[in-house]
Amino acid sequence: MAIKFQYNKTSLGELGKQLKMRRNALPTIKSKESALRSEVKRAKNAAREYRERLDRAIGEYDYMVALWGEFDPTLLRVADVELATQKIAGVRIPVLEGIRFEEKPFDAFSSPLWFSDGVRILKELAELGINSEVCDRRMELLDYARRKTTQKVNLYEKVQIPGYEDAIRKIKRFMEDEENLSKSAQKIVKTRQQEAAEGSML
Repeated sequence: MAIKFQYNKTSLGELGKQLKMRRNALPTIKSKESALRSEVKRAKNAAREYRERLDRAIGEYDYMVALWGEFDPTLLRVADVELATQKIAGVRIPVLEGIRFEEKPFDAFSSPLWFSDGVRILKELAELGINSEVCDRRMELLDYARRKTTQKVNLYEKVQIPGYEDAIRKIKRFMEDEENLSKSAQKIVKTRQQEAAEGSML
């Protein structure tokens, strides 16, 4: 990214402000990136833990696979998933507040005995699955924000700060050269005037 500037004091002052602003912002952005990195790791671990718990729970009920064929799937449904938002390092992420299930009553005498256990098992599996999904979403949002923050850190560190420093150096050199040329020109004029004055005295 080429930084546009002019060879004058106004441009020098503006570039100085921009450079100072980026240097001051960089530590904050770096600490945000670090916080996001650890939050991504935490969310990833939580999501993995829920998936493992879900897989274990499904494995525990493998022996019931034949029975699920006679289970009435309309007995239980997820009516609502209540989510809140939480801010972590400036990123809004979902937090599971609760899950509301809708249970259809069933006749305990005419239905198989294990139906009430089946409803409880499905609730448990649904809760684990939903928690896993929410953690996955948190991880995605946090990771996206972390990548954006890393890009900004790299932009400041590798492109903008060195670019502004280089532009300021060029302006200062140009202004020094201009000042030296002006002084040299003044000396030449002064010397010529002295020589002319001495020549007229002779």
